[in-house]
Amino acid sequence: MPRAVDETFGALGWLLRVPMVTARLETDFVRPVPVGSVLHVVARCDGISRRRVYLSAEGRLGDGEGDVAIRAFSVFVQVPIEHFVKHGRRQELDAASERPEVLTALSSFEVNP
Repeated sequence: MPRAVDETFGALGWLLRVPMVTARLETDFVRPVPVGSVLHVVARCDGISRRRVYLSAEGRLGDGEGDVAIRAFSVFVQVPIEHFVKHGRRQELDAASERPEVLTALSSFEVNP
């Protein structure tokens, strides 16, 4: 479960156009999450201070309308994009460079409406 939340936070970083890496991740399980469950995760940016990005999320089981099953809090650290060129997975870097329209399209999303 922490990996799903970490991936969600990473995706939020791309939506914010802030290249960042995980510094700290805390996940609280409010109720059991059975293996194989569908978990709807909603993440938000709570603030940015210098290089630190503060994020939080809630995960709900089923259709996403039920009770909160997990809560997560994280601190990410902004890094230069070159960090991902040096340490990223080649196939993901290639996919991103072949589809620049994806990054352009992301600019039209509201992260915290």
